[in-house]
Amino acid sequence: METIFLKSILDNDFYKFTMQHAVIKLFPKAKVRYAFINRGKHIFPQGFADLLRKSVDVMADLKLTKDEKNYLSHYCHYLDPTYLDFLQGYSYDPSEVQITQEGSEIKVIIEGYWYRTILWEVPLMALISELFYKSNHLIRLNDEAIKERTKSKIDNYNKLGVSILEFGTRRRHSYDVHDLAIETLQTFGRQSFLGTSNVHLAMINNRRPLGTHAHEWFMFHAAQYGFKMANSMSLEHWTQVYGGDLGIALTDTYTANIFFSQFDKKYSKLFDGVRHDSGDPIEFAQKVISHYTKMGIDPKSKAIVFSDSLNYDKVKIIADFCKDKIKMSFGIGTNFTNDVGLPAMNMVIKLTDTKLDNTHWQGVVKLSDEKNKNTGTPEMIALAKQVLGIKS
Repeated sequence: METIFLKSILDNDFYKFTMQHAVIKLFPKAKVRYAFINRGKHIFPQGFADLLRKSVDVMADLKLTKDEKNYLSHYCHYLDPTYLDFLQGYSYDPSEVQITQEGSEIKVIIEGYWYRTILWEVPLMALISELFYKSNHLIRLNDEAIKERTKSKIDNYNKLGVSILEFGTRRRHSYDVHDLAIETLQTFGRQSFLGTSNVHLAMINNRRPLGTHAHEWFMFHAAQYGFKMANSMSLEHWTQVYGGDLGIALTDTYTANIFFSQFDKKYSKLFDGVRHDSGDPIEFAQKVISHYTKMGIDPKSKAIVFSDSLNYDKVKIIADFCKDKIKMSFGIGTNFTNDVGLPAMNMVIKLTDTKLDNTHWQGVVKLSDEKNKNTGTPEMIALAKQVLGIKS
């Protein structure tokens, strides 16, 4: 089987670059580990690790081009020129990625300085997904059928009058399907389609890239400052770097209830809104509206970005509830980039350990609003719940 070559160093989610920029400024000596988690118990064929290794190794040749640098400078004024210079000189180091296989299971571990390794997660997952379908010789729908499916979806969202973002790089079927989906959304999306989190595809479609930060930002802060300080320190450091730009806050790293108990008036006013990524979306919307009202802030001046396994039916229910109460948009991933007549993959790559200079490795924890999305050792999860007073 042929090696899969990524098209660009920007074929990645935007929040990876915004977090990398912040890590370089604030935590240049921090080291981290990430691990692949096969949630869907997918069966990988013999030799899959070798195929993945070859595709990872050629990523060392990716470089930021002059046009790509100019694009980021034009659309992302909050990224320092020094960071863009760094990114122009950056190259992936494949030695940071360990890939092994035992039977039908693969093991992928990423380790190194956080400011370097932070870019691996999304393209690695995209490669694993594309190689999985190709190595198993699974046949997808043809381009016209995929285009028709995507057009039908965005037509429905247009009629619903909602704002749609595409978040599907990590579990896409393939680059070609992703590209086709964005092309179709761009053509037929009218006012509904706001854009994509994939920086490369945003660039070739003359769009501003979309995104802010991810769970790992909060998980790292918990390891370094304690579970009780994780949310507040994460938000403070984010505002220190971005000063109000990129103002959608992720809420569910240590459950939404804990987050909103620490989302004080300063941050509630400064951040444009919040992102929902787990748990019941209607209950979450009620919680957000109640929180802003209690803070004396008009909920209609704020926004929720919903992004948890969405499809049209879920979006309609949420939109009907939120209408005239709070602004909203919907980040849709796999339903756009891997609806090709085959089962979509269920996998993640998560931060597992962190280490600051002259300290020891320390495990990290995520306490989602959905228990099956919790990550960390049982001992660390129990400790986090005890410290935060979470009984369930």
